[in-house]
Amino acid sequence: MLRKFNPPGMAASDVYNHGVDVTSIQRMLFVSGQVGVGPDGIPGQDIREQAELAIGNVYKVLAGADMEANDIVKTTIYLTDESLIGPFMEAGAGSLPTPPPATTLLIVKALASPALLVEIEAIAVK
Repeated sequence: MLRKFNPPGMAASDVYNHGVDVTSIQRMLFVSGQVGVGPDGIPGQDIREQAELAIGNVYKVLAGADMEANDIVKTTIYLTDESLIGPFMEAGAGSLPTPPPATTLLIVKALASPALLVEIEAIAVK
């Protein structure tokens, strides 16, 4: 069972929860960093397209393990520029889990390829 929460006295957010309490685990899934590329290996043209592809790739890995978005307890998001935060959030707003998991967002110098703008790791439990 998962309980996603924000403790009293802490500012709540619409895009993440401060904690996720896991009271029982049958399975854990660690999703490798998923980037904004399609099945053809070609990166999306901008942050919005790459965000949608990266999120979709995370969900494909979840589905392959018979899990879904609400099984995610922790995500780590890597963006290559702070100006990408707003467009990333807009692109992911309709497809991110609700309530959101515990999340960390980092701005990094680069990812594995200069064409990549976003990478998302996830941990899921069921």
